[in-house]
Amino acid sequence: MTTIIILVGLALFGLVLGSFAGATVWRLRARQLVADKKVGEHVDHKEFLQLKKLASEKVSKDRSRCLHCGYELKWFDLIPLVSWVSLKGRCRSCHKPIGRMEPLIELGTAVFFVASFLFWPVELVSSLQIAIFVIWLIAGVGLAILFAYDAKWFLLPDKVNFAVIGLGLVSAILMIIASRDTVGAIINVLGSVAILSGIYFVLYIISKGRWIGFGDIKLGLGLGLLLADWKLAIIALFFANVIGCLIVIPLMVTGKLKRDSRVPFGPLLIAGTVVTKLVGVTIAEFYTLSLM
Repeated sequence: MTTIIILVGLALFGLVLGSFAGATVWRLRARQLVADKKVGEHVDHKEFLQLKKLASEKVSKDRSRCLHCGYELKWFDLIPLVSWVSLKGRCRSCHKPIGRMEPLIELGTAVFFVASFLFWPVELVSSLQIAIFVIWLIAGVGLAILFAYDAKWFLLPDKVNFAVIGLGLVSAILMIIASRDTVGAIINVLGSVAILSGIYFVLYIISKGRWIGFGDIKLGLGLGLLLADWKLAIIALFFANVIGCLIVIPLMVTGKLKRDSRVPFGPLLIAGTVVTKLVGVTIAEFYTLSLM
């Protein structure tokens, strides 16, 4: 019964924080467009007019609203997932489609919270382990924002990246403290960062930024700190590339993607890291035993 209560609570928290993540994605985009326009970069005029109001609102007066008609959403329009379903994905005022990104982020974050609890590789019996788990959940909200933003606009916002890096650093320090082998734990963290961030940094230098963006290097740093294990970092890279192949190859076969099409790697790396964090230890142990 206790486990069921925890799972329901995590699902509800995930939906609420997923709603926050979805709203944050649009506000970050609005501020990005305003900043780009100020420095003279090209921005989509229609998108700029649609979103600029979100950037001009003060935090104290900031309210969620329809991007089409400006209708300010009431509390009953903001119930995660339920409101979207009840309105059939349309604005209550102008009846134009709201979009699928928001409910997908809400549902995805809720699934992330529940799956993290069910598959967490370490027993949550000490305050230190519980703290590491909570940091992982909070970082997951940031990862949801980065996932959606990069998938839609091929960009990883620095503010969110730095927040994930900060949370990853705290998590790594706690994991080092919790370890019986302090030196080994530090080497593990450094190795994880070197693999998930260092490799991309080298590729960035070699290609002069053509193959990979600097945002992916920062993302790799945050993810490396969250995993804090060089073996898991290798598995995360493997999963990211497998997931990428499963998505890209069918799209290329059907003609929806071409060889020169841009594919954001951030969401793939995030997905690979999440899967690895939850089941990577089991995979690593199985592989080690198979070699013995």
